[in-house]
Amino acid sequence: MLSCILLSMKIWLKYLLGCAIGIAMAFVLQGDNNQAIEIINYISDLAVNIGKYSLVPLLFFTMTVSVFELREEKSLLRIAIKTIIITVITTIGLMILGLVAVIFFPPARIPVSVGEVSQNYTLSITENIMKIFPASNFESFLDGSFLLPLYVLAGFAGAGCAAERNSKPMLNLFDSISRVSYAVMSFFIEILAIGFIALSASWTFMFFKILKSSSMLYLAGMVSCIAFIVIILIYPLILRFSFKERHPYKLLYAATASILTAFFSGNYNLTLGVMLRHAKESLGVKRRIGSVTLPVFSTFARGGSAMILVISFVVILKSYIDYGVLENIPWILITSFVISFFLGSLPAEGIPVALSVMCSLYGRGFENGYLILKPVMFFLCSIAAVIDAATAFFGTYCIALKEHKIEHQNLHFYI
Repeated sequence: MLSCILLSMKIWLKYLLGCAIGIAMAFVLQGDNNQAIEIINYISDLAVNIGKYSLVPLLFFTMTVSVFELREEKSLLRIAIKTIIITVITTIGLMILGLVAVIFFPPARIPVSVGEVSQNYTLSITENIMKIFPASNFESFLDGSFLLPLYVLAGFAGAGCAAERNSKPMLNLFDSISRVSYAVMSFFIEILAIGFIALSASWTFMFFKILKSSSMLYLAGMVSCIAFIVIILIYPLILRFSFKERHPYKLLYAATASILTAFFSGNYNLTLGVMLRHAKESLGVKRRIGSVTLPVFSTFARGGSAMILVISFVVILKSYIDYGVLENIPWILITSFVISFFLGSLPAEGIPVALSVMCSLYGRGFENGYLILKPVMFFLCSIAAVIDAATAFFGTYCIALKEHKIEHQNLHFYI
């Protein structure tokens, strides 16, 4: 009886139930049992890996078929341009919103601690460029974190199929593998609800540390309010008035499971699998659109990360010195904007790496400045992932609307 009830539940409700159990478990343990916490953290990492288990084959075979179909329809370039425009506009808009918030509602000065050991972070840009075109294209399947080489290979494979007249047998094979991979991914997304118990418990253990500092708590509250405004107000209003969507909040309902996944895992690749399923089965976005735009948005549309970088760096500056923020605003905005496009190789915890790079580029004794935000860094990663997931979801829906590649579903049938 219980198993039948669980199977009939919406995915977001299963995830929410798992979160509630995990948070309650964390409050019971309260950090007293270190061995139990280590086990929970291990299960949390395992849950993330299980959730991404079939993502690589699904993306490659589905994107190959989708690129072929879009080229046949002569709409690939048009969709690419729309994707770029949405990426740039949302990134700039979110950065400006974050800058306004941190200037007019600044958190209290965070005490600068001394003696902490810094880590030498780098974006590894040159190495990642080499990964896009490795010695063997089969190496593109080996890295489960940096998925851009896989997208490039799928793009060339799809274009090659479009150029070759006798490619139909291969396309039929790829399409079959794509559907099998999707079925496997759907199964793991269902059972991820169990993993959410460990994910949310592990997240709550880290959140306890924020409660010890009022300045950290204020910063966490401020970025949470911004995320709420963006997701609950700004994006639905844009849909309502710019895209004439009569029921914009149905999109938010469809994105609930993706937002929960992004928040408690902070992992873009794990969230991508959840978004792919909900975009198709809840929103009715055609596979040829969602399988191309969602991965690209997930890799490059990091406006939420750029916004968090702007806020964080301003907080660091104001914690060290009481002046010099306004004259550095152009540098902060430009640097955050550029760095956000190189975070695709970091599906999780990209914020500390990017902040470390920003502090190193700024110099002037601020090389270790990012360390003062270390206790709240995981929360900043969660908020950035949530905003970026919402951006990818809303952006994909907007493109599908404009391209008329959507089959609207009744709200009752949303998964």
